[in-house]
Amino acid sequence: MLTPKPAPERDSGGGTSPADPRPVVLSARGLVKEYRRGRAVDGVDLTVRAGERLGLLGPNGAGKTTTLLMCLGAVEPDGGRIEILGHRLPAARAQAMQSVGFVAGYLPLPDRIRVREYLRLYADLYGLRDSAEAVEAALVRFGIDHLASAIGTELSSGQRTLVGIAKAALHRPRLMILDEPTASLDPDIALRVRTGLLALSDEQGTALLITSHDMLEVERLCERVMFLHGGKVAADGAPAEVAQRYGRADLEGVFLHLAEDRDRGKASAR
Repeated sequence: MLTPKPAPERDSGGGTSPADPRPVVLSARGLVKEYRRGRAVDGVDLTVRAGERLGLLGPNGAGKTTTLLMCLGAVEPDGGRIEILGHRLPAARAQAMQSVGFVAGYLPLPDRIRVREYLRLYADLYGLRDSAEAVEAALVRFGIDHLASAIGTELSSGQRTLVGIAKAALHRPRLMILDEPTASLDPDIALRVRTGLLALSDEQGTALLITSHDMLEVERLCERVMFLHGGKVAADGAPAEVAQRYGRADLEGVFLHLAEDRDRGKASAR
């Protein structure tokens, strides 16, 4: 395996020195998750700050989705601790999730409800006082106002993803967790997703924690990336900095190197 050059000195929150002054939104320390097939996550430290856009990357089996699910409180870690805005998981999960939005391309959308009604339902569940205004703003932000009267069966997969992101952003979350939000989307829809997410980050200070296999998209969207490899943190830093440490031209080169190393490890274990 190609050994990366030593990383620059970092503060405890994951940013390069001097310490990033933005407040911490998500803090995870020493995360461990064991399954019968082995240790999926092995001592991962993860910090996300207000307005930060962090890409959590790595080949299949690296531990990305398991880490996200632990940060959502959907999977309980076997070791370590997680806090979201000072709320410790899993004890204070209900309070923590009030400030979190979750998006994944695989989440279903009801077939027979109209988009505007679907968003109004969630706005009411979130307890928003200005629910109608919030819904209209979300429709415009993600370019789906023309779909407001459509039902789920009339939407493409990309349009469903946009509706899911709009729903997750309704209550102005402090943190958005996105698992492969643009997987299999057409470039024009993926661009609309990126534009809307950047606006959330820039205008509202929403932190973004994103997994993706599209390294070009990550370079366009994320200010910082963290690669997982075999359940451990392999690299953490700005995209160009991480690529340089591995002696690669870009993030795709780092991704391919780690995937090849994973495959070599599997072959040697047979």
